Amino acid sequence: MTFTAGTDASEINLYSINTGSFVYHLTGNYGQYNEFFDNRFFSVERKFSEDSKYSALLGTMRNSFGDRCIAMGLRRDWISGDSDWVLKGVYGYTGEFFFDALSHCGDHGSYHDFKKITGIGFSPYIYHAIQYNFTSYFSIESGIIIPSVFVVSVQWSFR
Repeated sequence: MTFTAGTDASEINLYSINTGSFVYHLTGNYGQYNEFFDNRFFSVERKFSEDSKYSALLGTMRNSFGDRCIAMGLRRDWISGDSDWVLKGVYGYTGEFFFDALSHCGDHGSYHDFKKITGIGFSPYIYHAIQYNFTSYFSIESGIIIPSVFVVSVQWSFR
């Protein structure tokens, strides 16, 4: 197996950057949850191949309690076609990581509940969204992190 230091023009087409998430808790937020644009979500996404329905994501965000977490996930495009609309799902791990900046993700809420059981503070994320591709390099999506977190996000692609 050979690794090269650079990426060629066709490989860069497989990458996207996800930014600008707006988050709103649909149930019972009386000021105790981190919301709106305060989650500071940022991730890099890479498709497995040009025609793959799958991609991997790696990023960081502030969870509902304002703690910095790592976000890792697998994306699956469930429905897409010749139109600019995509129904997608992201299934991931949002939690602690061994860097100090990411070590407090499990201090509160469901993250803390998983930490008591497993020793690692995290929460599994199941997110389904509808994405609209305005151009080949700019998309907006909206969906729900199960069970009740509404999300709007922006994706920048290098196609």
